[in-house]
Amino acid sequence: MRQSKLFTKVLRANPKDEVAESAKLLRRGGFIFKNSAGVYSYLPLGWRVIQKIADIIREEMNAIAGQELFMPALVEKKYLDATKRWDVEIGFEVKGKKEKQPSFVLGWTHEEVLTAIASRYISSYKDLPFYAYQIQTKFRNEPRAKSGLLRAREFIMKDLYSFHVSEEDLFRYYEKVAAAYQKIFERCGLKAIYTVAAGGDFTAKNTHEFQVLVESGEDTIFVCSGCDYAENKEISKLKNGGKCSKCGGKVAEKKSIEVGNIFPLGTKYSEAFNLKFRDKDGKEKFVVMGSYGIGLGRLMAAIVEIHHDKAGIIWPETVSPFRIHLLEVNGGDGSKVYEALQDEKIDVLYDARDMTAGEKFAETDLLGISWRAVVSPKTGKQVEVKKRDENGSRLMNLPELIKFLKPKT
Repeated sequence: MRQSKLFTKVLRANPKDEVAESAKLLRRGGFIFKNSAGVYSYLPLGWRVIQKIADIIREEMNAIAGQELFMPALVEKKYLDATKRWDVEIGFEVKGKKEKQPSFVLGWTHEEVLTAIASRYISSYKDLPFYAYQIQTKFRNEPRAKSGLLRAREFIMKDLYSFHVSEEDLFRYYEKVAAAYQKIFERCGLKAIYTVAAGGDFTAKNTHEFQVLVESGEDTIFVCSGCDYAENKEISKLKNGGKCSKCGGKVAEKKSIEVGNIFPLGTKYSEAFNLKFRDKDGKEKFVVMGSYGIGLGRLMAAIVEIHHDKAGIIWPETVSPFRIHLLEVNGGDGSKVYEALQDEKIDVLYDARDMTAGEKFAETDLLGISWRAVVSPKTGKQVEVKKRDENGSRLMNLPELIKFLKPKT
């Protein structure tokens, strides 16, 4: 893509109405646009990052037998009445203009909706287990929408739901999801700590969160330096400087960002919707369920909170909006390089605008694309290639560049 055709432009200064560093950099770079407090549009560059994250999530969910579907954002009152969650304050109620129309809420979760769907198809143990997920917009009436994508009122979420014959089978899959989540976060360039957390509106039991350590985080966890065992401060009995109950290592209090969570739901929702199955002996039992979430926008923001410097964002290669940022400076001509990269299906953002080299270098550092290639009179028939987070550069001819950038098989 030619950068001159990108309708967004970078901002020279940080927006004054943002607290989180990720929100400042994402808005400055033209990745997102703030429509209202806690409500953002994903602009072309930002949407490319979201799609890269979504692709990673889909691959890992499909690898553990997840089946993708898509459920409505409008959730009728009858579903939440069944579990006594209609009056939960985080919901946005929606009413039609005509009288006697049913009331709806903008979906903030979908346990009820999918349980009602499943009740039409599950009758025997032979129908279980199964696992269904979606990537969909959610809405929550967040009273503290002040941290950009980290605490939004409208956000994109991957929610997975699992259905089982027993708690034993649930927890076997629970561990599979936990392992898949670790793969997702690693592929996105993050180290996530598996953290014991409290229950809530989703479940009465302890749940688990995946927390990324960062000083700007809004959560607080106690984590062991020896084995990485961690507990959320809300429920923890650990103490800063104390000993880990698992390995005896030293415990430290850390700030963090939650990037995912998993919930053992038990039979709460299957009982509400009479979701039963007959076991091998013909006995009726309630289906046992689990729920598992990742916020894609929150994950994107967490990546920026971890991966940035004074100049701008440093995207991990797996989620970078483009594979490479091609710049022509001081009268250089990068058109042949651009055409060759396009012919090879290599994602490239091509900056041939009439600007100074300094302006272009400042913009490319802000945008944070993983690799930069510069064409100038000094490089001749070669290109100067540099990784965003490294100081050194190297000269490559065009065939070398293409071989370097193409996916390794």
